[in-house]
Amino acid sequence: MRSRFRVFSLSTLSVTLLLLYSCSKKPGQALVPASSPMADSIRFEYAVYMLPIHAKNPLIVLQHAVAKRHSGLKLVAEVPKEPRDMVVSAHLQKHLQQEYAPPSLEDLRYSGDGLSPQQAQALQKSDEAFILEFAHPKDNVWTALHVADELVEEIARKAGGLVWDEETREVFSPDSWHEKRLKSWSGDVPDVSSQTVVQIYKKDELVRAISLGMKKVGLPDVVMDDLSWASEHQVVNLINIFCQSMAEGAVFEKSGKFTLDLRAIKSTEVRDAQSETLKDNFLGVARLSLKPGVWEEGDPKNRLIQLTAERYVGNDMPAKQERMLGCFFGWEDKVTAVEHNEELLEESRKEKAKLPGLQKDFNAGLQPGEFIQVKVPFKTPDGGNEWMWVEVNSWKGNLIRGTLENQPFNVPDLHAGQVVEVWQGDVFDYIREYPDKHREGNTTGEIIHKTDQKQSESNPSTESRKRVASQSGTANCSPD
Repeated sequence: MRSRFRVFSLSTLSVTLLLLYSCSKKPGQALVPASSPMADSIRFEYAVYMLPIHAKNPLIVLQHAVAKRHSGLKLVAEVPKEPRDMVVSAHLQKHLQQEYAPPSLEDLRYSGDGLSPQQAQALQKSDEAFILEFAHPKDNVWTALHVADELVEEIARKAGGLVWDEETREVFSPDSWHEKRLKSWSGDVPDVSSQTVVQIYKKDELVRAISLGMKKVGLPDVVMDDLSWASEHQVVNLINIFCQSMAEGAVFEKSGKFTLDLRAIKSTEVRDAQSETLKDNFLGVARLSLKPGVWEEGDPKNRLIQLTAERYVGNDMPAKQERMLGCFFGWEDKVTAVEHNEELLEESRKEKAKLPGLQKDFNAGLQPGEFIQVKVPFKTPDGGNEWMWVEVNSWKGNLIRGTLENQPFNVPDLHAGQVVEVWQGDVFDYIREYPDKHREGNTTGEIIHKTDQKQSESNPSTESRKRVASQSGTANCSPD
């Protein structure tokens, strides 16, 4: 899930500031202390929405399953504040529209998983929800979660309903629930991303990312701010790797600091899944700063940890975070000496003519996951131009404010990820990427690519260089 859909709450959210652990008395100085992040006890909620009422009494299904297959789980009338055993309480909720409203059809665009159109429509008319609250000590975290995942699937199948995960705010068909939550579970600790979700949504000019579902394993959810849409996949992967590290027992040994090392992840499935996202020059290490996360409307009702790149070099936080992501996953830029011939300039004029329409669409509001980048010149010390891509964050009149997407080759005062201001009149070309990942624009890039290929074939020593952050780039990955 890439976007924050309209948040619907199944119980009243108090709009408060949730802080993780204790804070310093000085503003801006709060740090996550050295400690183990897992809570002593865990509680979370699942439910089954009936379509529209139960085909079989869900309480009888639950009682039979507990007696026959899950004897370690106790069925109780009310979950204790500090559970000493694995327990579950359950009740059948009616009057759903007032008390436990299902997600709307619009919400299901983002929160529905594996639902047919008929199931989505039937969900709107659900008359009952069987709500289960699970609780247990942290020693039972993985056994209890696996049992809960199995139980709610069995109830949904036999009672005729859909699974609701209150912590991730998703609805699943029974088949989809099994595929996502249980099928891939191997070993004691699963790939924790199979139990959680990361939402990404626009916040002011930039982007915010937050996990949901870590409460089910007694751990804080994770947030990152001041991001660009272009870094979406790397951000999601970094958050998931950090969550996996906590799930596998990582301890914060230094207040406010944590070294995330991909090689230290115990799950081979999680490590192998990253192989396709890494460049040859990746370091696989992020030296993170940890702060208590600041709760915002729609965030999970859980402790929050904010990951920042304050220890990295950069002119601002977006630039520091871009450097951190580049160091962890690797990065690659191609720098080509280009002569602006008439063919290239004519194509640029055609693309620039589309800018007023792009500006209108941008200011009307793009879809979640959709973004526009523009190619603009930046002056080099020798008086030339280095053309780079900027992701548009704000477009007012002729002034464009955005995030620099390339690592400059010969502009020493700039860093990839830095927020810059450029003029619409200087734009040479554009890229518009849609939520389904198809792109339009960058037609001048196709001409440059063909020209570069011809030059390489006729003169292998032509001035075309590939920048790779290997030996010389490693020093820039060291924290301040």
